[in-house]
Amino acid sequence: MKTIIEPFRIKSVEPIRMTTRDEREVYLREAGFNPFLIHARNVLIDLLTDSGTGAMSSEQWAGVMRADESYAGAESFFRFHEVLHELTGFEHILPTHQGRASERMLFELIGGPNLIVPNNAHFDTTRANIEHSGASAIDLPILEASDPRTRHPFKGNMDVAALEELINRVGAERIPVVMLTITNNSGGGQPVSLENIRAVRQVCNRHGLRLFLDACRFAENAWFIKSREPGQHERTVREIVREMFDLADGATISAKKDGLVNIGGVLLFRDHDLFHQASNLLILTEGYITYGGLSGRDLEAMAQGFKEVVEDDYLGYRIRSTAYLGEKLLAAGIQIVEPPGGHAIYIDAKAFCPHIPVAQFPGQALSCGLYRAGGIRCCEIGSVMFGGEGRPAPKMELVRLAIPRRVYTQSHIDYVIEATIELHQQREQMRGLRITEAPEVLRHFTAQFEEI
Repeated sequence: MKTIIEPFRIKSVEPIRMTTRDEREVYLREAGFNPFLIHARNVLIDLLTDSGTGAMSSEQWAGVMRADESYAGAESFFRFHEVLHELTGFEHILPTHQGRASERMLFELIGGPNLIVPNNAHFDTTRANIEHSGASAIDLPILEASDPRTRHPFKGNMDVAALEELINRVGAERIPVVMLTITNNSGGGQPVSLENIRAVRQVCNRHGLRLFLDACRFAENAWFIKSREPGQHERTVREIVREMFDLADGATISAKKDGLVNIGGVLLFRDHDLFHQASNLLILTEGYITYGGLSGRDLEAMAQGFKEVVEDDYLGYRIRSTAYLGEKLLAAGIQIVEPPGGHAIYIDAKAFCPHIPVAQFPGQALSCGLYRAGGIRCCEIGSVMFGGEGRPAPKMELVRLAIPRRVYTQSHIDYVIEATIELHQQREQMRGLRITEAPEVLRHFTAQFEEI
Protein backbone atom coordinates (compact mmCIF):
# COMPACT_ATOMS: atom_id res chain seq x y z
CA MET A 1 0.00 0.00 0.00
CA LYS A 2 1.17 3.55 -0.75
CA THR A 3 -0.64 5.07 2.21
CA ILE A 4 1.22 4.78 5.50
CA ILE A 5 -1.34 4.83 8.27
CA GLU A 6 -0.87 5.66 11.93
CA PRO A 7 0.21 2.37 13.59
CA PHE A 8 -2.14 2.93 16.54
CA ARG A 9 -5.78 3.52 17.43
CA ILE A 10 -7.02 6.52 19.43
CA LYS A 11 -8.33 5.61 22.89
CA SER A 12 -8.52 9.01 24.58
CA VAL A 13 -8.99 12.48 23.13
CA GLU A 14 -8.32 16.03 24.31
CA PRO A 15 -10.50 18.88 23.05
CA ILE A 16 -8.97 21.75 21.09
CA ARG A 17 -10.37 25.21 21.80
CA MET A 18 -11.14 26.91 18.50
CA THR A 19 -10.21 30.60 18.35
CA THR A 20 -10.92 33.43 15.92
CA ARG A 21 -8.32 35.56 14.20
CA ASP A 22 -9.40 38.59 16.25
CA GLU A 23 -8.90 36.63 19.48
CA ARG A 24 -5.49 35.45 18.35
CA GLU A 25 -4.44 39.00 17.58
CA VAL A 26 -5.15 39.92 21.21
CA TYR A 27 -3.34 36.87 22.58
CA LEU A 28 -0.31 37.52 20.37
CA ARG A 29 0.01 41.13 21.53
CA GLU A 30 -0.45 40.13 25.17
CA ALA A 31 2.43 37.67 24.69
CA GLY A 32 4.74 40.36 23.33
CA PHE A 33 4.81 38.65 19.92
CA ASN A 34 6.52 35.62 21.45
CA PRO A 35 4.71 32.29 20.86
CA PHE A 36 6.39 30.79 23.95
CA LEU A 37 4.34 33.20 26.08
CA ILE A 38 0.93 32.35 24.57
CA HIS A 39 -1.30 30.27 26.82
CA ALA A 40 -1.56 26.73 25.47
CA ARG A 41 -5.36 26.76 25.69
CA ASN A 42 -5.34 29.48 23.02
CA VAL A 43 -3.34 27.37 20.53
CA LEU A 44 -5.10 25.24 17.89
CA ILE A 45 -2.15 23.22 16.56
CA ASP A 46 0.91 23.28 18.81
CA LEU A 47 4.11 22.71 16.83
CA LEU A 48 6.32 24.71 19.19
CA THR A 49 8.33 21.61 20.10
CA ASP A 50 8.29 17.84 19.96
CA SER A 51 9.86 17.73 23.43
CA GLY A 52 7.58 16.17 26.03
CA THR A 53 4.48 16.85 23.95
CA GLY A 54 3.81 13.34 22.63
CA ALA A 55 1.08 10.85 23.49
CA MET A 56 1.96 7.83 25.60
CA SER A 57 0.84 4.31 24.73
CA SER A 58 -1.49 2.03 26.69
CA GLU A 59 1.56 0.02 27.79
CA GLN A 60 3.22 3.17 29.09
CA TRP A 61 0.11 4.07 31.07
CA ALA A 62 0.02 0.53 32.42
CA GLY A 63 3.62 1.06 33.58
CA VAL A 64 2.53 4.22 35.38
CA MET A 65 0.10 2.13 37.45
CA ARG A 66 2.57 -0.62 38.37
CA ALA A 67 5.42 1.74 39.27
CA ASP A 68 7.48 1.31 42.41
CA GLU A 69 7.80 4.68 44.16
CA SER A 70 10.50 3.63 46.64
CA TYR A 71 13.07 6.37 47.23
CA ALA A 72 16.08 4.09 46.71
CA GLY A 73 16.47 0.89 44.73
CA ALA A 74 12.98 0.92 43.22
CA GLU A 75 12.13 -1.91 40.84
CA SER A 76 11.08 0.72 38.30
CA PHE A 77 14.68 1.95 38.16
CA PHE A 78 16.04 -1.53 37.48
CA ARG A 79 13.52 -2.05 34.67
CA PHE A 80 14.57 1.31 33.24
CA HIS A 81 18.27 0.41 33.58
CA GLU A 82 17.78 -2.98 31.91
CA VAL A 83 16.08 -1.45 28.87
CA LEU A 84 18.71 1.29 28.46
CA HIS A 85 21.57 -1.16 28.94
CA GLU A 86 20.16 -3.53 26.31
CA LEU A 87 19.53 -0.66 23.89
CA THR A 88 22.82 1.24 24.29
CA GLY A 89 25.28 -1.21 25.83
CA PHE A 90 26.18 1.27 28.58
CA GLU A 91 26.56 0.06 32.16
CA HIS A 92 26.77 3.47 33.83
CA ILE A 93 23.28 4.97 33.43
CA LEU A 94 21.79 7.85 35.39
CA PRO A 95 18.19 9.06 35.12
CA THR A 96 17.63 12.82 35.10
CA HIS A 97 14.49 14.92 34.94
CA GLN A 98 15.21 16.06 31.37
CA GLY A 99 17.98 16.49 28.82
CA ARG A 100 19.21 19.88 30.00
CA ALA A 101 19.77 18.43 33.48
CA SER A 102 22.08 15.86 31.87
CA GLU A 103 23.86 18.66 30.01
CA ARG A 104 24.20 20.81 33.11
CA MET A 105 25.77 18.00 35.14
CA LEU A 106 28.10 16.93 32.34
CA PHE A 107 29.52 20.40 31.77
CA GLU A 108 29.70 21.22 35.44
CA LEU A 109 32.07 18.25 35.62
CA ILE A 110 34.11 18.62 32.43
CA GLY A 111 33.54 22.23 31.28
CA GLY A 112 35.32 25.37 32.37
CA PRO A 113 37.06 28.54 31.19
CA ASN A 114 39.37 28.38 28.15
CA LEU A 115 37.90 25.03 27.05
CA ILE A 116 36.28 24.33 23.67
CA VAL A 117 33.49 21.88 22.85
CA PRO A 118 33.07 21.13 19.12
CA ASN A 119 29.81 19.74 17.75
CA ASN A 120 28.16 19.31 14.38
CA ALA A 121 25.67 21.90 15.73
CA HIS A 122 24.82 22.64 19.34
CA PHE A 123 21.18 23.27 20.12
CA ASP A 124 20.08 26.02 22.47
CA THR A 125 20.34 24.53 25.97
CA THR A 126 23.47 22.53 25.13
CA ARG A 127 25.24 25.68 24.00
CA ALA A 128 23.96 27.60 27.02
CA ASN A 129 25.15 24.97 29.51
CA ILE A 130 28.58 24.82 27.87
CA GLU A 131 28.91 28.60 27.93
CA HIS A 132 27.60 28.76 31.52
CA SER A 133 30.59 26.61 32.52
CA GLY A 134 32.93 29.15 30.89
CA ALA A 135 33.73 27.00 27.86
CA SER A 136 33.10 27.86 24.21
CA ALA A 137 30.70 25.93 21.97
CA ILE A 138 31.92 25.59 18.36
CA ASP A 139 29.75 24.34 15.48
CA LEU A 140 31.44 22.37 12.70
CA PRO A 141 28.69 21.40 10.21
CA ILE A 142 29.43 20.32 6.68
CA LEU A 143 29.15 23.01 4.00
CA GLU A 144 25.89 21.61 2.61
CA ALA A 145 24.14 22.16 5.95
CA SER A 146 23.93 25.94 5.45
CA ASP A 147 21.96 25.79 2.17
CA PRO A 148 18.26 24.92 2.63
CA ARG A 149 17.97 23.84 -1.02
CA THR A 150 20.83 21.37 -1.07
CA ARG A 151 19.65 17.76 -1.00
CA HIS A 152 22.28 15.80 0.88
CA PRO A 153 21.18 12.58 2.62
CA PHE A 154 23.16 13.40 5.78
CA LYS A 155 23.25 17.18 6.14
CA GLY A 156 23.66 16.73 9.89
CA ASN A 157 27.23 15.43 9.46
CA MET A 158 30.19 17.06 11.16
CA ASP A 159 33.00 18.47 9.01
CA VAL A 160 35.70 15.99 10.03
CA ALA A 161 38.51 17.96 8.39
CA ALA A 162 37.42 21.08 10.29
CA LEU A 163 37.43 19.08 13.53
CA GLU A 164 40.98 17.89 12.86
CA GLU A 165 42.07 21.44 12.07
CA LEU A 166 40.47 22.79 15.27
CA ILE A 167 42.22 20.19 17.42
CA ASN A 168 45.59 20.90 15.82
CA ARG A 169 45.09 24.66 16.22
CA VAL A 170 43.89 24.88 19.83
CA GLY A 171 45.37 21.66 21.25
CA ALA A 172 43.59 18.51 22.40
CA GLU A 173 44.11 19.49 26.05
CA ARG A 174 41.57 22.33 25.61
CA ILE A 175 38.85 20.00 24.30
CA PRO A 176 37.16 18.06 27.13
CA VAL A 177 34.74 16.32 24.77
CA VAL A 178 33.63 16.20 21.13
CA MET A 179 29.86 16.05 20.67
CA LEU A 180 27.57 14.93 17.87
CA THR A 181 23.90 15.93 17.90
CA ILE A 182 21.75 13.19 16.32
CA THR A 183 19.66 14.29 14.58
CA ASN A 184 20.93 17.84 14.01
CA ASN A 185 18.11 19.94 15.49
CA SER A 186 19.35 23.45 14.74
CA GLY A 187 20.25 22.42 11.18
CA GLY A 188 16.84 21.21 10.07
CA GLY A 189 16.41 17.90 11.89
CA GLN A 190 18.98 16.39 9.52
CA PRO A 191 20.60 13.01 10.27
CA VAL A 192 24.23 12.08 10.86
CA SER A 193 25.55 9.08 8.93
CA LEU A 194 27.13 6.08 10.59
CA GLU A 195 30.18 6.69 8.38
CA ASN A 196 30.48 10.21 9.86
CA ILE A 197 30.15 8.98 13.45
CA ARG A 198 32.88 6.43 12.77
CA ALA A 199 35.12 9.09 11.22
CA VAL A 200 34.68 11.43 14.20
CA ARG A 201 35.43 8.50 16.50
CA GLN A 202 38.69 7.88 14.64
CA VAL A 203 39.73 11.52 15.04
CA CYS A 204 38.94 11.33 18.76
CA ASN A 205 40.99 8.14 19.08
CA ARG A 206 44.01 9.75 17.42
CA HIS A 207 43.93 12.69 19.80
CA GLY A 208 42.82 10.88 22.95
CA LEU A 209 39.47 12.70 23.12
CA ARG A 210 36.07 11.61 24.41
CA LEU A 211 33.08 11.47 22.06
CA PHE A 212 29.60 12.10 23.48
CA LEU A 213 26.29 11.94 21.62
CA ASP A 214 23.48 14.41 22.13
CA ALA A 215 21.13 11.55 21.40
CA CYS A 216 17.66 13.04 21.87
CA ARG A 217 16.50 11.66 18.51
CA PHE A 218 18.74 8.62 18.16
CA ALA A 219 16.00 6.35 16.80
CA GLU A 220 15.00 8.77 14.05
CA ASN A 221 18.68 9.12 13.15
CA ALA A 222 19.03 5.33 12.99
CA TRP A 223 16.01 5.09 10.70
CA PHE A 224 17.59 7.55 8.26
CA ILE A 225 20.83 5.50 8.35
CA LYS A 226 18.87 2.33 7.60
CA SER A 227 16.92 3.91 4.75
CA ARG A 228 19.61 6.15 3.18
CA GLU A 229 23.10 4.87 3.91
CA PRO A 230 24.65 2.25 1.62
CA GLY A 231 25.18 -1.10 3.30
CA GLN A 232 22.72 -0.43 6.13
CA HIS A 233 19.37 -1.40 4.57
CA GLU A 234 19.34 -4.98 5.85
CA ARG A 235 20.24 -4.11 9.42
CA THR A 236 17.62 -3.57 12.10
CA VAL A 237 17.15 -0.18 13.71
CA ARG A 238 18.21 -1.71 17.04
CA GLU A 239 21.49 -2.90 15.54
CA ILE A 240 22.23 0.54 14.12
CA VAL A 241 21.30 2.22 17.40
CA ARG A 242 23.65 -0.08 19.27
CA GLU A 243 26.55 0.68 16.95
CA MET A 244 25.99 4.43 17.28
CA PHE A 245 26.20 4.16 21.06
CA ASP A 246 29.11 1.69 20.90
CA LEU A 247 31.11 4.39 19.11
CA ALA A 248 30.56 6.88 21.95
CA ASP A 249 32.07 7.41 25.39
CA GLY A 250 28.84 8.81 26.74
CA ALA A 251 25.59 10.51 25.86
CA THR A 252 23.04 13.01 27.02
CA ILE A 253 19.43 12.14 26.15
CA SER A 254 16.21 14.02 26.56
CA ALA A 255 13.69 11.19 26.86
CA LYS A 256 11.02 13.76 26.04
CA LYS A 257 11.86 13.13 22.38
CA ASP A 258 12.66 9.54 21.38
CA GLY A 259 11.88 8.26 24.88
CA LEU A 260 8.23 8.99 24.03
CA VAL A 261 7.50 10.50 27.45
CA ASN A 262 6.42 13.86 28.82
CA ILE A 263 9.34 14.21 31.23
CA GLY A 264 12.67 12.47 31.75
CA GLY A 265 16.29 12.31 30.67
CA VAL A 266 19.36 10.07 30.69
CA LEU A 267 23.10 10.54 31.22
CA LEU A 268 25.41 7.74 30.03
CA PHE A 269 29.11 7.16 30.78
CA ARG A 270 31.82 4.66 29.94
CA ASP A 271 34.27 6.13 32.46
CA HIS A 272 33.65 4.86 35.99
CA ASP A 273 35.29 7.83 37.72
CA LEU A 274 33.23 10.35 35.75
CA PHE A 275 30.11 8.33 36.46
CA HIS A 276 30.96 8.36 40.18
CA GLN A 277 31.38 12.14 40.14
CA ALA A 278 28.12 12.58 38.24
CA SER A 279 26.33 10.31 40.72
CA ASN A 280 27.41 12.53 43.60
CA LEU A 281 26.33 15.63 41.69
CA LEU A 282 22.98 14.01 40.88
CA ILE A 283 22.36 13.36 44.58
CA LEU A 284 23.26 16.96 45.37
CA THR A 285 21.05 18.61 42.75
CA GLU A 286 18.47 16.18 41.32
CA GLY A 287 17.74 13.25 43.62
CA TYR A 288 19.03 9.81 44.47
CA ILE A 289 20.82 7.83 41.74
CA THR A 290 17.89 5.44 41.28
CA TYR A 291 15.33 8.14 40.57
CA GLY A 292 17.21 11.28 39.47
CA GLY A 293 14.46 13.78 40.13
CA LEU A 294 11.73 11.57 38.65
CA SER A 295 8.94 9.43 40.06
CA GLY A 296 8.86 5.67 39.60
CA ARG A 297 6.03 6.06 37.12
CA ASP A 298 8.22 8.32 34.98
CA LEU A 299 10.93 5.64 34.93
CA GLU A 300 8.38 3.00 33.91
CA ALA A 301 7.05 5.17 31.09
CA MET A 302 10.61 5.83 29.87
CA ALA A 303 11.50 2.13 29.92
CA GLN A 304 8.51 1.27 27.74
CA GLY A 305 9.00 4.30 25.49
CA PHE A 306 12.58 3.32 24.70
CA LYS A 307 11.25 -0.09 23.61
CA GLU A 308 8.52 1.30 21.37
CA VAL A 309 10.61 3.98 19.65
CA VAL A 310 12.77 1.49 17.74
CA GLU A 311 9.81 -0.35 16.20
CA ASP A 312 9.82 -0.19 12.39
CA ASP A 313 6.09 0.52 12.06
CA TYR A 314 6.32 3.51 14.38
CA LEU A 315 9.44 4.98 12.77
CA GLY A 316 8.15 4.46 9.24
CA TYR A 317 4.97 6.33 10.11
CA ARG A 318 6.85 9.03 12.01
CA ILE A 319 9.33 9.90 9.27
CA ARG A 320 6.80 9.62 6.44
CA SER A 321 4.20 11.81 8.13
CA THR A 322 6.80 14.55 8.66
CA ALA A 323 7.91 14.30 5.04
CA TYR A 324 4.27 14.64 3.94
CA LEU A 325 4.11 18.12 5.46
CA GLY A 326 7.41 19.14 3.86
CA GLU A 327 6.51 17.85 0.42
CA LYS A 328 3.19 19.71 0.37
CA LEU A 329 4.85 22.98 1.35
CA LEU A 330 7.54 22.55 -1.31
CA ALA A 331 4.87 21.84 -3.92
CA ALA A 332 3.22 25.14 -3.00
CA GLY A 333 6.48 27.03 -3.55
CA ILE A 334 7.39 27.37 0.12
CA GLN A 335 11.09 26.75 0.67
CA ILE A 336 12.01 24.41 3.51
CA VAL A 337 15.25 22.81 4.61
CA GLU A 338 15.59 19.94 2.17
CA PRO A 339 15.22 17.04 2.42
CA PRO A 340 12.51 16.97 5.12
CA GLY A 341 13.87 16.23 8.59
CA GLY A 342 12.76 13.62 11.07
CA HIS A 343 10.92 15.41 13.84
CA ALA A 344 10.09 18.73 12.17
CA ILE A 345 9.85 20.76 9.01
CA TYR A 346 11.97 23.92 8.91
CA ILE A 347 10.69 26.78 6.75
CA ASP A 348 13.27 29.12 5.23
CA ALA A 349 12.05 32.42 6.68
CA LYS A 350 14.34 34.53 4.47
CA ALA A 351 12.74 33.03 1.37
CA PHE A 352 9.23 33.17 2.83
CA CYS A 353 9.31 36.90 3.62
CA PRO A 354 12.25 38.45 1.74
CA HIS A 355 10.94 41.98 2.43
CA ILE A 356 11.81 41.60 6.14
CA PRO A 357 15.54 42.15 6.81
CA VAL A 358 17.41 39.79 9.14
CA ALA A 359 17.77 42.63 11.68
CA GLN A 360 13.97 42.57 12.01
CA PHE A 361 13.81 38.83 12.72
CA PRO A 362 11.95 37.29 9.76
CA GLY A 363 11.68 33.93 11.53
CA GLN A 364 9.96 35.48 14.54
CA ALA A 365 7.68 37.43 12.22
CA LEU A 366 6.75 34.23 10.39
CA SER A 367 6.05 32.43 13.67
CA CYS A 368 3.69 35.25 14.66
CA GLY A 369 2.10 35.15 11.20
CA LEU A 370 1.31 31.45 11.45
CA TYR A 371 -0.33 31.96 14.83
CA ARG A 372 -2.41 34.82 13.48
CA ALA A 373 -3.41 32.90 10.36
CA GLY A 374 -4.31 29.56 11.90
CA GLY A 375 -3.61 29.42 15.62
CA ILE A 376 -0.47 27.40 14.84
CA ARG A 377 2.34 27.80 17.35
CA CYS A 378 5.88 27.18 16.16
CA CYS A 379 9.46 28.15 17.00
CA GLU A 380 12.00 30.52 15.43
CA ILE A 381 15.48 29.08 14.95
CA GLY A 382 17.62 31.94 13.76
CA SER A 383 18.76 35.34 14.95
CA VAL A 384 16.47 35.39 17.98
CA MET A 385 17.57 31.99 19.27
CA PHE A 386 21.24 32.10 18.30
CA GLY A 387 21.98 35.77 17.68
CA GLY A 388 22.85 38.55 20.09
CA GLU A 389 25.75 40.74 21.07
CA GLY A 390 29.12 39.09 20.52
CA ARG A 391 27.65 36.10 18.66
CA PRO A 392 28.17 35.32 14.99
CA ALA A 393 25.04 35.70 12.90
CA PRO A 394 23.39 32.34 12.15
CA LYS A 395 23.61 31.28 8.52
CA MET A 396 19.91 30.48 8.23
CA GLU A 397 16.72 32.08 9.49
CA LEU A 398 14.34 29.19 10.07
CA VAL A 399 10.94 28.46 11.55
CA ARG A 400 10.53 24.96 12.97
CA LEU A 401 7.23 23.12 12.75
CA ALA A 402 7.96 20.38 15.30
CA ILE A 403 5.48 17.53 15.19
CA PRO A 404 4.55 15.93 18.54
CA ARG A 405 4.70 12.14 18.47
CA ARG A 406 1.41 10.25 18.05
CA VAL A 407 -0.72 13.38 18.67
CA TYR A 408 -2.00 14.88 15.41
CA THR A 409 -3.77 13.20 12.49
CA GLN A 410 -3.30 13.87 8.80
CA SER A 411 -6.25 16.26 8.79
CA HIS A 412 -4.50 18.37 11.42
CA ILE A 413 -1.41 18.48 9.20
CA ASP A 414 -3.55 19.33 6.17
CA TYR A 415 -4.89 22.28 8.16
CA VAL A 416 -1.31 23.42 8.86
CA ILE A 417 -0.50 23.16 5.15
CA GLU A 418 -3.59 25.18 4.16
CA ALA A 419 -2.91 27.94 6.72
CA THR A 420 0.77 28.18 5.74
CA ILE A 421 -0.06 28.44 2.04
CA GLU A 422 -2.65 31.16 2.70
CA LEU A 423 -0.13 33.14 4.75
CA HIS A 424 2.46 32.72 2.00
CA GLN A 425 0.04 34.22 -0.51
CA GLN A 426 -0.34 37.30 1.73
CA ARG A 427 3.24 37.45 3.01
CA GLU A 428 3.82 41.07 1.91
CA GLN A 429 1.53 42.13 4.75
CA MET A 430 3.84 40.66 7.40
CA ARG A 431 5.93 43.13 9.41
CA GLY A 432 9.33 42.88 11.04
CA LEU A 433 9.92 42.98 14.79
CA ARG A 434 12.26 44.60 17.28
CA ILE A 435 13.17 43.31 20.74
CA THR A 436 11.88 45.45 23.59
CA GLU A 437 13.26 43.32 26.44
CA ALA A 438 15.18 40.05 26.72
CA PRO A 439 17.33 38.08 29.15
CA GLU A 440 21.04 37.60 28.50
CA VAL A 441 20.78 33.80 28.10
CA LEU A 442 18.29 31.78 26.03
CA ARG A 443 16.41 34.93 25.14
CA HIS A 444 14.00 33.25 22.71
CA PHE A 445 12.04 31.71 25.59
CA THR A 446 10.97 34.97 27.24
CA ALA A 447 11.94 37.93 25.01
CA GLN A 448 9.31 40.58 24.25
CA PHE A 449 8.89 42.20 20.82
CA GLU A 450 6.96 44.90 19.06
CA GLU A 451 6.08 45.22 15.38
CA ILE A 452 7.87 47.75 13.21
